[in-house]
Amino acid sequence: MKFSGKNVLVTGSSRGIGAQIAKVLAGYGLKVWVNYRSGATEAEAVKNAILEAGGEAEVIGFDVSDDSAFTNAIKTIVTTDGELSYLVNNAGITNDKLALRMKNEDFMSVINANLTSAFTGCREAFKAMRKKKFGSVVNVASIVGETGNAGQTNYAASKGGLIAMNKSFAIEAATSGIRFNTVTPGFIATDMTDELNDEVKASFTSKIPMARFGNPSEIAEATAFLLSDHSSYITGETLKVNGGMFM
Repeated sequence: MKFSGKNVLVTGSSRGIGAQIAKVLAGYGLKVWVNYRSGATEAEAVKNAILEAGGEAEVIGFDVSDDSAFTNAIKTIVTTDGELSYLVNNAGITNDKLALRMKNEDFMSVINANLTSAFTGCREAFKAMRKKKFGSVVNVASIVGETGNAGQTNYAASKGGLIAMNKSFAIEAATSGIRFNTVTPGFIATDMTDELNDEVKASFTSKIPMARFGNPSEIAEATAFLLSDHSSYITGETLKVNGGMFM
């Protein structure tokens, strides 16, 4: 894939889907800034894997839900590299409970970590990218933000809000040469899904037309496409990567 920019920040990239996104983007020649909140060892492992494969990476630790920390991190990247070409807002949390048992703090903790943090990232990336009139942002949402899910009122709201927010950023940034798009993964094989028993996995896969979980590399390649020059006339879109579970 072709990329006109030179670097990318991937939030929440010390493990899971984020780590795979970081590795795939590095494989396409981008310098990757690997972000973590608490997994410093894992983030260093991702960086080392990229370096061993001949890529370029740096580790940058900060909590995405801390507005000033996120803002300062982007300033650090711009100061170091002279620009920020791409951003992937991938970091997020869950705090699942049935709605009747969910307290306001349970709801807002997920909203702040998943949605408010992405707003900060989009805003600050927009500011940085506007100077060169070039840039691309991918927000990693979820199929749950499109369909809803029992026990995930907070998570669904955060990811549904992310999809809507992305469209507004895309409209505002289009004339500045900056694109905003969203990827919505379905059920993806990660450490979390590995913990499910076979019966639960079978129940989930029975609802997926392709009859399997996706893998992180499929999300990473979709993300790379939306960031790349190959999607230069695509903005404000939501790319569903869910095996046909929600069309």
